[in-house]
Amino acid sequence: MTPLTLGYPEGAGHLWVYLNWALSLHALGCRVIWLEDIGELAATRPRAEVERDIATLSARLESHGLDRALALTSFSGHELDAGLVAGRPDLEAAAAEADLMLDFAYDTPPWALALFRRSALVDLDPGLLQLWMSQGKLRVSDHDLNLTIGETVGTSEARFPDGGLRWQHTPSPVFLAAWPPTEVAGATYTTVTNWWGDWIELDGEAVCNDKRSAFLPYAELPARTGQPLEMAVTLDDYTAETDMPILERGGWNVRDAWEACPTPEDYRAYIQGSRAEFSCAKPSCRLLGNAWISDRTLCYLASGKPAVVEHTGLSRFLPDAEGLLRFRDIDEAAAAIENVESDYERHSNLARALAEEHFDGEKVVRRVLELALA
Repeated sequence: MTPLTLGYPEGAGHLWVYLNWALSLHALGCRVIWLEDIGELAATRPRAEVERDIATLSARLESHGLDRALALTSFSGHELDAGLVAGRPDLEAAAAEADLMLDFAYDTPPWALALFRRSALVDLDPGLLQLWMSQGKLRVSDHDLNLTIGETVGTSEARFPDGGLRWQHTPSPVFLAAWPPTEVAGATYTTVTNWWGDWIELDGEAVCNDKRSAFLPYAELPARTGQPLEMAVTLDDYTAETDMPILERGGWNVRDAWEACPTPEDYRAYIQGSRAEFSCAKPSCRLLGNAWISDRTLCYLASGKPAVVEHTGLSRFLPDAEGLLRFRDIDEAAAAIENVESDYERHSNLARALAEEHFDGEKVVRRVLELALA
């Protein structure tokens, strides 16, 4: 599998996106090779920094039983320092051993894909990836299978093109054994989020696609509900001085995400120490109606935490008010939190049941392997 994590070592939640895939595969008896493209990274960052990040990622994988999983390559053509990759598998070694490449990188070059027996593209940005492809901003090479976590991608319900590919939907996996249900009395509604994002082009217009645009309309929600709400957000000076006071006046508690969740274990503890999740989605999810659900939200659900999250479109299996409660505006958000508090134990049980029924990592990746290796 080709995750994109080495250049973002402080992103503990980002790492869990791929850990849930890897641990689910490992539990099925698969040999997991975690192939990172470090060509650009090694060419643009100090060697000592790259060495440190490689060691950190390797240790984190080994702590989860993924011993000797990390392989390193350069898709960009930059020649790698032999000292950085010594003792680790490279692209050719990974391809020789693998039955399947799960490609999360999108722009993996065709010559690299051709080394593998089979390849499956995994779209984690439904709607956006297809827009980037259709607008000529991203070229995706041919794969044997194209998977997407967006329910509407490639269907008549989609509000965006299909990028010229045939798509098959797969839910995102959450490795249930790593996310057992936990009970915490009197805890807070929380979420972990990046604040800034990119602009996108939609119907010829520029749209700001960041969480700042999504969350600020809900600045007064804690005051409306009387429930403690907290976000762990990636802070910078502008955000801390300009936006955070707006949220704090509305009753939000704001923490620095890199201090609250510096490691994968801290990220898990933060989620499992919460009462529930409250979170908004990027504007693109609402505008494109991709029926997306965050991998972070799945970790809350698996932990038995109800999730109150922004509506991202009609779904065949996502509920609107049963363990997962989806809102479209601040009135619906306040009502959803009231609904959770009216019968918390029921919603907690439904949250875990939803994760077990539709997002159980072992079930999800087993089906992916059946599709990809058929």
